[in-house]
Amino acid sequence: MTSTLFSKLEDSISKLDLLIISDERKTILQPLIDFIQAKVSADKEVRLNFICTHNSRRSHLSQVWAQTLAHYFNVENVMCYSGGTEATALFPMIAETLRNSGFQVQKLSEENNPIYAIKYANNEHPIIAFSKKLDNDFNPKSGFAAIMTCDSANEACPFVPGAEIRIPMTFEDPKVFDNTPQQTEKYEERSLQIAIELKYVFSQINS
Repeated sequence: MTSTLFSKLEDSISKLDLLIISDERKTILQPLIDFIQAKVSADKEVRLNFICTHNSRRSHLSQVWAQTLAHYFNVENVMCYSGGTEATALFPMIAETLRNSGFQVQKLSEENNPIYAIKYANNEHPIIAFSKKLDNDFNPKSGFAAIMTCDSANEACPFVPGAEIRIPMTFEDPKVFDNTPQQTEKYEERSLQIAIELKYVFSQINS
């Protein structure tokens, strides 16, 4: 494993317990493992587009953790993206939750749909995060896995143009806890679930 991650982030990842993943969730995760492994074995680029309705919460958490854990497990040529069925804005609590795990998060613009640079290591390119539709020019046009991170996007997008495979991998929305005393706790909980499951995914890849 690489040791170039920010130390707080590396510590966060080391504490993610794979034993809590149920057999049912492992079955759900297996198609993503198979897709990544097939690309790695063929020495091809791995393009993962995480899709949710508003591209504001779960899809961004998934994109950021997937890119970071690919680096953590030395799985090369992995490029992670996110998109929605509509564009809104990255919810500020997502940036705060990622900071708490050890990411460096810099807000690059102040418009209604701000752009963030999210770094997991000093010498790696930052992940550029902003809300966008799944077919935005920022995202890949072909040869990617479309990973559906919410039920509504999964139902609204039975077909994703250019996707090589479509993988439902849905998570409950922390949005229901917005403006409640549990907001911080529930966002952290969802972020860690996504991180644990993606840690499991990349731990299964033979480079």
